[in-house]
Amino acid sequence: MNPTTEVPAPSPVSPSSAGPLKVAVILGSNREGRFGPVVADWLLGRFRDRDDLVAEVVDTADAGLPTALSSSPSPEVAAELAKVTPGLAAADAFVVLTPEYNHSFPASLKALIDWHYEEWRAKPVAFVSYGGVSGGLRAVEQLRLVFAELHAVTVRDTVSFHNAGASFDDAGRHRDPAAPDAAAKAMLDQLAWWASALRTAKEARPYGS
Repeated sequence: MNPTTEVPAPSPVSPSSAGPLKVAVILGSNREGRFGPVVADWLLGRFRDRDDLVAEVVDTADAGLPTALSSSPSPEVAAELAKVTPGLAAADAFVVLTPEYNHSFPASLKALIDWHYEEWRAKPVAFVSYGGVSGGLRAVEQLRLVFAELHAVTVRDTVSFHNAGASFDDAGRHRDPAAPDAAAKAMLDQLAWWASALRTAKEARPYGS
């Protein structure tokens, strides 16, 4: 797309007879002292203004998933999966919150992604990133490649926080909220459009049939 081309934002989606769209907000970092919960609380506040989306948090810190994958997970791993898999399976869409570690995204997030497959298929994914100068955008670019392989649809607009630690006050409020609030609305409008369209399409014809 030509970066100078302006595309109208999709209109907010009205709740259907199936009810509001369920969005799993995934905290991708499990690092000690992580900043992710601050960003997550800010994002969840943006959901409170909408009646077409309802958010549920899926936190990688709640499940100790190993990086060694198995088609027959042990009872211990199965118990960890039970903490996160139902939320992913029930979701119509996802928002992934990720920092940037060494030009990429956290191992905890990759483990969560790799332990699942059907849960991602034919669903939209949006991204909120945070970090230093890059704002986590390099992690997002890599995640787009990963989710494409899983038959997910990534939305174009993102929210990124450059020098994130300085952007929020001690109470977790953004110091200059106008721009990030507008970016979040555009991103969630796109996510809702894709989630509604894909849910309707899958009801008419299961994906892959």
